[in-house]
Amino acid sequence: MTALSQLYPQPLWQWFEQICAIPHPSKHEQSLSQHIQAWAKQKQLDVVEDAVGNVIIRKAATPGMEDRKVVVIQAHIDMVPQKNADKVHDFIKDPIEAYVDGDWVKAKGTTLGADNGIGMASALAILGSDDIKHGPLEVLLTIDEEAGMTGAFGLQAGMLNAEILINTDSEQEGEIYMGCAGGVDAQITLPMVWQASEQSYASFSLHLSGLKGGHSGVNIHLGRGNANKILARFLFENADELALELTQFTGGSLRNAIPREANISFMLPAENIDALKEKVHAFEALMRAELAIADPDLRLVLSNIATPKRVMSENSQNTLIDLLHVCPNGVMRMSDEVTGVTETSLNVGVISTNDEEVGILCLIRSLIDSGRSQVEGMLNALTNLAGADVEFSGAYPGWKPDNTSPVMAIVRETYESIYHKEPVIMVIHAGLECGLFKKPYPEMDMVSIGPTIRYPHGPDEMVNITTVGQYWDLLVAVLERIPVKA
Repeated sequence: MTALSQLYPQPLWQWFEQICAIPHPSKHEQSLSQHIQAWAKQKQLDVVEDAVGNVIIRKAATPGMEDRKVVVIQAHIDMVPQKNADKVHDFIKDPIEAYVDGDWVKAKGTTLGADNGIGMASALAILGSDDIKHGPLEVLLTIDEEAGMTGAFGLQAGMLNAEILINTDSEQEGEIYMGCAGGVDAQITLPMVWQASEQSYASFSLHLSGLKGGHSGVNIHLGRGNANKILARFLFENADELALELTQFTGGSLRNAIPREANISFMLPAENIDALKEKVHAFEALMRAELAIADPDLRLVLSNIATPKRVMSENSQNTLIDLLHVCPNGVMRMSDEVTGVTETSLNVGVISTNDEEVGILCLIRSLIDSGRSQVEGMLNALTNLAGADVEFSGAYPGWKPDNTSPVMAIVRETYESIYHKEPVIMVIHAGLECGLFKKPYPEMDMVSIGPTIRYPHGPDEMVNITTVGQYWDLLVAVLERIPVKA
């Protein structure tokens, strides 16, 4: 056995090791889904794949618990594919290289997929057990949670029999989640006008890397650098003085991950090269000072590139720089009701350049619909001023807290009885699928729990081993305490 599969609880970690071995980034979950379904059939469990690709597995109650309420344990199959620039890894083909480092499990140069692989592993371990007491049980594994919540959107009424749903996608031991933020994607499109380049000019790229990035919801309040916004600031402060002529701006890779890297390509008069190098050096020092605690490893690398055939027109370039520099990003407002929780935020996630336009993909999150609407209005106003377009899509609702939730009370009381302390009842600034499940199952009682996961959605992602054991013990104990049907 490997070190990973020897950890407590072994059934969970053995499943997680299998999950790491089978590539499953968003939009490419089929191999892992088929592996799980084949295993379930071999175990003679009732398994079905719905119309959108969600997997539902049912297991009969253990003897003596047939009269309990039906519970569904829910996790998502997909993981966020992020890697360090120097890491050679194909998320569609290569396994995740997980390893033990003290009391943490990490991955070599990539996201680990503990979000939500640990939750999925716990559900499958319970399905495979012969000695865990539970009533009638369902497991729901949704697809594409990280890239659009396609599975949760597509879940139909009548597919589940459960009255209680336990979501496993939370990321802090000792916290029980009873609500989450909703969100919407914002795609900004700025038309580009190009002109012939000055062939006598010098050509460079400026690459920013070394940022921590992370989850654009749960990490957005930490003040980490956004690579897209940082390079936009550099251009706003220096483009005119250096007579830069932009040819490309790219940055980030996912709307729901704080951008860790970005790149700009440009030309400038040869006589300004020395000044450019001085400006880059000074700007890097400034950013390192400003982000000394949040992002101490920021790096700027200036490189010569081949001479391009075209550059952005002066008006297009100025509009792009102004638009990116003024575009809101980060925390818009903290919650008055839940101390320490972000109420509304915006992540300028991905910038891409093509022949016709520059695209800017953002993700707005908010605990309240009016907060989301306010930021949508800000982007509408901004794009109107810039002569750009913005389209909003993929809106998903938040999960409204229910202080009278019976399953919340069960989880809280169970936690107190095991650990002799009170858990923290929380609302999370992230898009749990529970809000979407409320549409086909409005009466379902829901709660979310999980182990401690640090830096999800980035290559520094890690899961705490001790808290995985604590989460497992809590989950198993809660299943035994589910009440009888009314």
